[in-house]
Amino acid sequence: MDDILIFEGIGVAMTTPFTDDAVDYAAFRTHIEYLIENNAQALIINGTTGESPTLDGEEMRGLLKTAVETVAGRVPVIAGTGTNSTRTTITHSQYAAEVGADGLMLITPYYNKSSQRGLYEHFVKAAESTDLPVILYNVPGRTGMTIEPGTVEKLSRHENIVGLKDAVGDLEYTKEVLELTKGQNFTLYSGNDDNMHDFCRLGGKGLISVVGNIIPGELQGVYDSIKAGNSDAAEQFSRLMPMIEAVQVDVNPIPVKAMTSALGFGKYELRLPLVPLEAEMHDKVVETLRRFREGSFV
Repeated sequence: MDDILIFEGIGVAMTTPFTDDAVDYAAFRTHIEYLIENNAQALIINGTTGESPTLDGEEMRGLLKTAVETVAGRVPVIAGTGTNSTRTTITHSQYAAEVGADGLMLITPYYNKSSQRGLYEHFVKAAESTDLPVILYNVPGRTGMTIEPGTVEKLSRHENIVGLKDAVGDLEYTKEVLELTKGQNFTLYSGNDDNMHDFCRLGGKGLISVVGNIIPGELQGVYDSIKAGNSDAAEQFSRLMPMIEAVQVDVNPIPVKAMTSALGFGKYELRLPLVPLEAEMHDKVVETLRRFREGSFV
């Protein structure tokens, strides 16, 4: 595989809209159009923000196929195909390749977990099951394990493994991985909205974002300012913090779906074990969105 950068800037980890406990494909397509019109650089389908643990196989396939068809090549579509079963991960990944996804995102195995050697073998087997470029996903707060920097470095040598979504939340980890993978065809993306500015200043090439479901263009503007070396990039980013803080008041994607539903992308529904915000907090989150859209934040 030649050197590849799947995307640069803001990738959106899309929510999955539900209406009456069924995937609302019309709302999903409308949301995709909104994101592309507002400068999202890539869409990630069937990730944690999309409530993938509660989607059945038919729904996951339907969402990915709908995304590929709706996007029609305008931005990369990246399929979240990772599971804690290598065989299942390969099955999901091969389907993604069949329907025309542009890349894969593979989370570390969870619950059964693994040794670092097992992690390496898991990711390599999955990466070799298709020709699609792979972004690894390290989120120890959800999976109970991490991809150690040395393991990332070893994996970065594989021609199909081209990036890491780093949701560790520790910039020392980020610095070490950046140093170890220097010179490789390998890109780091932040997986934490709140550290985007510092992460990209260090050399990260963007953010795979939750709040990007609402404000992809504003986030892309910050990234472009960072890349250009503009001195006001930090101030630009600080103006987005009320929105970022609002989507962090409860477990993701509970708060951001309050916002997506307020914009008309499905009803405010989640699948158990996730439950909607209580009324008072819901009102505060939606009020934050309203004030932001009206430009009433300082």
